[in-house]
Amino acid sequence: MFEVTGLTGGWGATVVVEAVSLSLPAGGSLAIIGRNGVGKTTLLELLVGRARHRAGTIGLGGRDLTAERVHHRARAGLGYVPQNREVFPSLTVREHLAVAARPGRWTGAAVMELFPSLAARRESLGGSLSGGEQQMLAIGRALVGNPRVVLMDEPSEGLAPIVVERLAEALRAVVAERSLALLLVEQRADIALDLCERCLVMDRGRVVHEGPSDALRDDEARLAGLVGLHA
Repeated sequence: MFEVTGLTGGWGATVVVEAVSLSLPAGGSLAIIGRNGVGKTTLLELLVGRARHRAGTIGLGGRDLTAERVHHRARAGLGYVPQNREVFPSLTVREHLAVAARPGRWTGAAVMELFPSLAARRESLGGSLSGGEQQMLAIGRALVGNPRVVLMDEPSEGLAPIVVERLAEALRAVVAERSLALLLVEQRADIALDLCERCLVMDRGRVVHEGPSDALRDDEARLAGLVGLHA
């Protein structure tokens, strides 16, 4: 359903991602892990059309998105939760969800049910939310667009352990529904491998490992060697 072949690109004259290929079935889940600075975020920015493409193809449901602009990719079914959340400080929680909504399973009410703490802050401005609430809002905003694939970048970054736990629980419920596919970049290998069926490990802009998440999770020595730390 989502097919990326030989993707190469980066920023300006700098190539960060080289010849990356990956695929996702409808309702599937794929984690991308690796050390800091290996190109994981740049890969997502290439997929949504915000980094400079140099080679390779991006296909979604049989449609070639390689040369499409950012908003056309969104309309085709790519949802994005960026690393810095990009919440609008002057819009309320309710307004964030209203402006992004498209018909489908995920509605504003469904997001409030998934993240009860957002329901209590529905009339609060984005700029007044805590970091955890902003992350929930960024995820909810992507969901109400009812994409076919959600690209999610480091959702646990900078959050307190209890908030990370709640986020992981909510994402586990989303993945279990299989109403959309998830491509998750996450520094916490334990979270990523627990949430996603399959995983890719990146190093220096390239894929160095691909396989089932449970096999890598159960091989601590292999995992530590690939990502440079224990899960």
